[in-house]
Amino acid sequence: MKLQMDLETLLELMWADYVRLNPAAKKIHDAFVAHGEKVQNDHVAFRTIKHPRLGIDQLARVFEKLGYEKKNHYSFKEKKLSAFHYEHPDENQPKIFISELLLEEFSPFCQQTLNRLIESIPESALLRDDFSVSGRPWNLTSAEYLKLADESEYASWVAAYGFRPNHFTVLVNALKTFKNLAEVNPFVKSLGFSLNSSGGEIKGSKADLLEQSSTLAEKVPVAFSDQTIPVPACYYEFAERHALPNGKLYSGFVAASADKIFESTDRQK
Repeated sequence: MKLQMDLETLLELMWADYVRLNPAAKKIHDAFVAHGEKVQNDHVAFRTIKHPRLGIDQLARVFEKLGYEKKNHYSFKEKKLSAFHYEHPDENQPKIFISELLLEEFSPFCQQTLNRLIESIPESALLRDDFSVSGRPWNLTSAEYLKLADESEYASWVAAYGFRPNHFTVLVNALKTFKNLAEVNPFVKSLGFSLNSSGGEIKGSKADLLEQSSTLAEKVPVAFSDQTIPVPACYYEFAERHALPNGKLYSGFVAASADKIFESTDRQK
């Protein structure tokens, strides 16, 4: 049955699902609030797989219905990913960043496994307006997950967790008691959380118009068809945007930085 909902309801559903998998984000969010802040969400990110039944357009469908417009395209050659970001006319609403695995560039095992999983999704599930927060719609073994992870951490994350927010993002510019990202990072670490240091704790620069940091995803138990094993889940990102010549904050993303942010869910991290 197709579910009708407004943007506020969908965002609330996404946040609830996200903090259930990533309680660290709730602790960090609440610590900012206790510090006197009102946390504004810069963007929410999703992962999917390029396939006639899925892909970026499938996940974006509900957001476009709710007023979002497709903006910039991003390419990640090494990780074999493609992405777009979407913006809402109301600038207070979070941007949406959707990436997809370029399945045709992977091994026969990866293609066959993911094609089988995707073909098992009921058509009714794909049509739901809450598909982007519906979780994993298939069964797979832990051995399949681990073999996928050896080839692509991204592919294995989607296989393990399905369709749900990969991360939310604190907009540093909206904070009142922190001047910049360089002040936010020590605060997050003082709470006992580790940051992704791939490419440096701060990815990007003022010249790039965007600086980003993120926590490392903590592992949570995931039930596969044969056993339950720990799998890195979600992470919390922090973004500081810089002004364009016209004075408006840059609203896009930087592929080189996002490439390193993706690694926040890598098992070896």
